[in-house]
Amino acid sequence: MTVHTSHPDIIKRLKRAAGHLKSTIQMLEDEKPCLDIAQQLHAVEKAITNAKRTLIHDHLDHCLETVLHTDHPEQDGALSEFKTITKYL
Repeated sequence: MTVHTSHPDIIKRLKRAAGHLKSTIQMLEDEKPCLDIAQQLHAVEKAITNAKRTLIHDHLDHCLETVLHTDHPEQDGALSEFKTITKYL
């Protein structure tokens, strides 16, 4: 099993995004100014984007690199996965 050292950081980022999202919902319910709500939504979006990018980079650095530097039968599948996962960047 591969240890993903980035996962604790990703969890932290997603929890931050969840907090921003909760604040955004409350702001909408409290009829706060649209500018403030847009800033909160931007914070949510940024936190999720950074978490996703970290996850994908970690996957590429550790999981696929291992398969590509060895002579495994899964190598073709790994290349296909690489092509698929990069569309999420």
